[in-house]
Amino acid sequence: MDQESNNPGIKRRTFLKFGALASVGLSAGALKALGSVTRKNAPVALEIAAAPEWRNKQSTMAYRQLGRTGLMLSEVVAGGDPVRNNNYKHIEFAMEMGLNYMDMAPAYGRGECETAFGKLLDSPAKREKVYLATKISGFSGIRNRMYREIFNGLPAAKQEAYIKKAKDTIAGNRVEQPGYFMSYWPTHVNAFDGAYLSNVMMKDYGHKVEGSDEFRKTIVNSLEESLKRVGTDYFDILLCPHGASSAEEVQNEEMFETIDYLKKQGKIRFFGVSTHNDAAGVITAATNSGKYDMVMASYNIINGGFLEESIRYAKGKGVGIIAMKAAMAVATHHQGLEIPEWRVAKVNRVVPGDLKPPMKGYLWALQNQNITAVISNLWDETYIRENLSLAGKKVELMMG
Repeated sequence: MDQESNNPGIKRRTFLKFGALASVGLSAGALKALGSVTRKNAPVALEIAAAPEWRNKQSTMAYRQLGRTGLMLSEVVAGGDPVRNNNYKHIEFAMEMGLNYMDMAPAYGRGECETAFGKLLDSPAKREKVYLATKISGFSGIRNRMYREIFNGLPAAKQEAYIKKAKDTIAGNRVEQPGYFMSYWPTHVNAFDGAYLSNVMMKDYGHKVEGSDEFRKTIVNSLEESLKRVGTDYFDILLCPHGASSAEEVQNEEMFETIDYLKKQGKIRFFGVSTHNDAAGVITAATNSGKYDMVMASYNIINGGFLEESIRYAKGKGVGIIAMKAAMAVATHHQGLEIPEWRVAKVNRVVPGDLKPPMKGYLWALQNQNITAVISNLWDETYIRENLSLAGKKVELMMG
């Protein structure tokens, strides 16, 4: 989902282009992470044991457990980006091959993704073959809007001070360093603006925002609409926020209380968050909260070195990890976004065989035994045959 800047006072940071990024400077550890494929991916034992729960188990598919949830997921799961009312029937073929997890969000096609999945799962028997996950797409936007409304009423000098602090914090946290941050869609360059303006204002104005019942209303209303569109009584996982960019966004007590309320109602079973930006920071914060059961995070051959420790830590604490953007680091369907040739060359060099670069991207991620699955956009049967064939494959990665 394309995201626009949430702060009108901060201009687009053109220094994110590669040439300017090179001047940011990386630590020795970061440089090693960028250039090496040595990975700490030995399986980590869960601190909290969970009984495995199986759905749609097929001999042609490999499965892994999603942390303490016990959910046994197919190693390749279905993303919701391409699923629409005129493009969903082929997913049934994926189910025949053993796929058992479907990811969706109200933001995908303005709810059409959820409607289409509902058409696919047109009987109780089909519904119980799969695990369903949806998201609260507007959560972070509401948080940023509330802080921005306060910001707009402040004197110019105080606005400038907050903007400077936000920029300094972004730079100090090194969340934009090359290799760790990358654009997955054309306007992704503005990823941190709104979140960090909100974060630096929390100390002074958090009492007016973070405890607002608007968050509760947003979560409950969004979930109710998603349930209606899919035609189900419950989701196995609810992810909130949809696309967190900082640790602060996964520490909202009003959100936690609402999630507990929805669990008691039986409308959701488990709680998760998705993150494209500062994925290591969000994974660690979500794990430390003790509230999150899983994280869907951008994890690929380019940024992987930065995430290994947080993934191991999460796995040990029983927090499951689903990798997204494993293929989009080396391929894109977005017009106006170009993939640097060196990324494609790297995945071709590191992952042996004659597979397409996106398939190699998925295969690279799956060699880490501390993630549960990779999420894949299954546009048609060709994508299903190719991407699901990667489940269970083990390869010896080459040095990068």
